[in-house]
Formats: sequence, C-alpha cells, structure tokens
Amino acid sequence: MALLAGATWWLTRDDDNSPLAGRPRVRDSAAGLSYAVPQGWKRSDGKDLLKAFTSSITTSGPDGHGGAAVLAGRGGAVEESTLRRRTETAARSNAEFFYPDGTSTVEESRPTTVSGHPAYTVSLSARDDGGRAGRIRLTIVAQGAEQSAFLLGVSESLDPAMTREVDAVLADVSMR
Repeated sequence: MALLAGATWWLTRDDDNSPLAGRPRVRDSAAGLSYAVPQGWKRSDGKDLLKAFTSSITTSGPDGHGGAAVLAGRGGAVEESTLRRRTETAARSNAEFFYPDGTSTVEESRPTTVSGHPAYTVSLSARDDGGRAGRIRLTIVAQGAEQSAFLLGVSESLDPAMTREVDAVLADVSMR
C-alpha cells in the first residue's frame, strides 16, 4: 500500500517550484497568454479595461492603497531584432501614462523567452510630479509574423512584497 501511495504521489506531484505553482490561471485567448493569479488577487471581467488590454488581475495594498495590476494584450508583429527597443519604448510610454509628468528609471532590461518564443522584459521605477512612486514591468513576446503579446505589471508602491508578486506573475507567463 505504501508503495502504491508513493507511486501516486510521484506521478501527480507538481514539478513547478515557482511561487505561483498550483494557482488558478487566466487563459487569455485574445493575447495567446496564460498567467497565474496570486492569492488575494481578483480577475477583471474585462468590461472596464482600456481597448489595448484583453485581460487583467488586480490587488489592493495592505492599507487599501497602493495596489497593483497585471494586464495582458496583443499587438502587431515584432521582430526579434527590435524587441529590446520596442519593449523599452512601450515601458516608458506606460510609465508616462500611469505616472504623468514624472520620471522613470530603467531597473532591468533583458531578453528572455516565453514558452520558447523570443521575448524581452523591462522594469522601470517611476515617480509622478506629485511624488507618487511605483514600478512598471513589461514583457513583450514575439508570436510570429502577424502578432505579439504583452504582459504589463503596474505596482502603485515600491513595497518589495508587492513587487515580488508582480514579478512572479510575469515570470510565470506562458503561451496558451
């Protein structure tokens, strides 16, 4: 009996050691992406999203302020040779949108892959003209000759725990 229980555990165990292993996932067919929903986060029904986004998840900060959001979307084709420039430009544009009249500083800019597809990730710290600080993290995935997809994380605070959760969602993204 113990041998059978051990074999069952071995065959059904979760090999994924990521912080989001076993969490429910958003399966965004429009963007062609799948991403995890951390505990305490809520999925959007999509009705209130800007047209550029196809799905999202959000959470509030510990005191009800300074929450975070992860938003997915799709775009036109992006060639691998232009991924860095396009991702850095789009990240700065999002920083200007979420932190108007402010400044942003690149914290990280690196190539990556998502389910074997070439991708690029950029993280920015941002501050608006009123002193409100936060962080933007953007990953763009080249999906072939006609489409790309992106996952955008926006944290309305510099709280390290919130930053780690947003980063974990973006690191866990996969193609649907």
